[in-house]
Amino acid sequence: MSRNFGKFLKRRIAVTGAVVITVICVAAIGAPFLAPYNPSEQFFDGLTLEGAPLPPNERFWFGTDLLGRDLFSRILYGARTSLIIGIVANGIAVLLGTVLGVTAGYAQGWVGAFIMRFTDLMMAFPALLLAIALAAIFKPSLWIVAMVIAMVNWVQVARVIYGQTLSLAAQDYIEAVRSLGAHWSRILFVHIVPHILPTVLVWATLGIATTVLLEATLSFLGIGVQPPTPSWGNIIFENQSYFTTAPWLVFLPGAAIVLLALSFNLVGDALRDILDPTQKGRTAG
Repeated sequence: MSRNFGKFLKRRIAVTGAVVITVICVAAIGAPFLAPYNPSEQFFDGLTLEGAPLPPNERFWFGTDLLGRDLFSRILYGARTSLIIGIVANGIAVLLGTVLGVTAGYAQGWVGAFIMRFTDLMMAFPALLLAIALAAIFKPSLWIVAMVIAMVNWVQVARVIYGQTLSLAAQDYIEAVRSLGAHWSRILFVHIVPHILPTVLVWATLGIATTVLLEATLSFLGIGVQPPTPSWGNIIFENQSYFTTAPWLVFLPGAAIVLLALSFNLVGDALRDILDPTQKGRTAG
């Protein structure tokens, strides 16, 4: 473990991504203390005489939005929403995909065939369209959006874990353990699951980036997290009509989304290179 940690520290880009993630997480957790204003508070002097948003200034660091609310405070609270959905939705997706993938790969037979055919069916639908359909059926809220995203993101995890489990189950040492009368639970949790944990960890990291982007897309389309709860996606959705006259309303939350997703991708790529034995010998980035 310490050896892998040392390898990770040698990858400056990945360390930079980890630092950015840490800063955003601290800002999100400390939003009630760091935000100068209530994110839903509308200021009478938060708009120009013409009713336009204020640009960044000494009082409102990131300016104000179309309703005269402090954009900096809303972005801080929006980070909480995006991270909660990213962690919860991706966690459920990874857990569900791992359980189904391991079950299908080890059980095989009609059980494995049924699980994987269902997985193939889910993969046939574009993730965004399926998420839009599910979000339209249920009343959008923070937890509903998290569940919807989890329901469309588990299939890739299940497919990868299924392939690894199938390969491990065919190994000679598994046959030897089985011939000695080991219970199936011991074979799974002692001899198979530990070998797929690095893959699960990588997917748990990379998947957060995808989840954050999907949440922002749903919110931008108006079927994600609903106002007044701020999220980076619905901040862009609410202020898109001011893109040309007040570009900071779209650029700043958009930059936050890109920065968080890029950071998780950098960390995930580094973990994949370090933990995946097929990547040995590659030059560290």
